[in-house]
Amino acid sequence: MDFRFLYHRTKYFIINPGKAWDVVHREERPMKFVRGSFFMPLIILVSISAFLGSMFFINTTLKPMYSVLTAVTTFLFLYLGVNASAFIVREITRALDLGHEFLVAFKLVAYSMAPIFISLTISRLFESLLFINALGLYGLYILWIGMETMVNPPDHKKLPMMIAVVVSMLIIFLLLQVILSKLTEAVYFGIFA
Repeated sequence: MDFRFLYHRTKYFIINPGKAWDVVHREERPMKFVRGSFFMPLIILVSISAFLGSMFFINTTLKPMYSVLTAVTTFLFLYLGVNASAFIVREITRALDLGHEFLVAFKLVAYSMAPIFISLTISRLFESLLFINALGLYGLYILWIGMETMVNPPDHKKLPMMIAVVVSMLIIFLLLQVILSKLTEAVYFGIFA
């Protein structure tokens, strides 16, 4: 795991997404590298934050196993959500005749979610700072710039592609949130409570 890469890549996507996407478009990084050096460290960081926030600031009356389940749920939520979203983005680009590479779709989704990962790290640790998640909307701009650079759709396909991607990602993450939160509660209260 390359922490310098993680820090610099995240910083450049936040500060100058256009230049960051140009670098990503030119480089030949495999899926394993993107997953292991960017995506996994960030979702592990958010999961640790969820564990600590649940353990020390939110559910002080519940058993520690609830905090562990919260961390696992957070990890699964982000891992499954990003991978499912990348699959859907690939299908949308295929339907719009703009390519069909899963790696490109995964990079679009994972890198554009950098602000969301950062804001979730803070809000999962300190629940009173939940409003900070609104900063994650900056990821939409990063996604827009990334689509122009990585996929290069014609002008008449840009907006429909963006709308289709955002709506499908919202549906995926909402469904995962509902399913995983109900599953976590059922497991905790059925086994550990």
